[in-house]
Amino acid sequence: MSASGGGRAIIAAFLANMGIALAKFIAWFISGSASMLAEAIHSVADSGNQLLLLLGGRRSRRTADSEHPFGYGRERYVYAFVVSIILFSVGGLFSIYEGVEKLTNPHELTNFWIPIIVLVVAIGLESFSLRTAVKESNHLRKKGETWIAFVRHAKAPELPVVLLEDIAALTGLVFALFGVGMTAITHEPIWDAIGTLMIGTLLILVAVTLGVETKSLLVGEGANDADHEAIVSAIESGAEIEKLIHIKTLYLGPDELLVAAKLGFPYDKPLGEVAADIDAIEQRVRAAVPTARVIYFEPDIYRPDGPLPPTETIVLKSSD
Repeated sequence: MSASGGGRAIIAAFLANMGIALAKFIAWFISGSASMLAEAIHSVADSGNQLLLLLGGRRSRRTADSEHPFGYGRERYVYAFVVSIILFSVGGLFSIYEGVEKLTNPHELTNFWIPIIVLVVAIGLESFSLRTAVKESNHLRKKGETWIAFVRHAKAPELPVVLLEDIAALTGLVFALFGVGMTAITHEPIWDAIGTLMIGTLLILVAVTLGVETKSLLVGEGANDADHEAIVSAIESGAEIEKLIHIKTLYLGPDELLVAAKLGFPYDKPLGEVAADIDAIEQRVRAAVPTARVIYFEPDIYRPDGPLPPTETIVLKSSD
């Protein structure tokens, strides 16, 4: 996966979660803490999610064919959406179930110090994973852009997913530490159950957020305002056309933007000149917005004052 896809951040998160999951399962087995079990399942779900993101990135690079003429770039959105479903079902719902179970059937915890040590170490490892994700995201995050805006508007889904997962993991670890710590202080196992319910609620909220944002990408998003204005400016900056009649854009994948536009040419311009003008406009658009890789320009007759002249010629030129 390319750097833009956040490959290093995903691998760092996967390695951290695998080690953390093993430690949490051991701590749960020894202490019987529901919070530790919820966190262990959370880490396993996160590890599976990172593998799915890597698989989605790999499959998205397949060459376009007759069945998928625009390529497979949007598979990255599909896998990111699957991640949100897994996080909701495996992580969130299981944690809620485990918390309710411990509320109705509480039991004492043993060896408090083991889960506390594991949680503190896990916080350190998750902090490293989050630091890597932040560092990778800063390569793509625009100057002055808030983190909320970055998560909402990023076209590459992997980094927002990893960022939200890491933040949720750190927050969940704090909740687990709260539950186990309060149980150790008060000797009331209800606190462990409360910590587990807090973890489950957190994971469901993160999963819903990921699902909503990824759904928008799956349905189809166009260029952001800055790129749209840059494309329009590139088209209109030359003297080739009299009017940009309309334009539409669509992300075929995180790094591939489709641009379709109808261009108004003088009715008496020769066909050869129209073709050359379109080539020049395409070059300017690609220079202004490099992700505009698939361009379809339809030449039309600009007619501000009435019907078409009888000599109108319509030509379609496309570039991919």
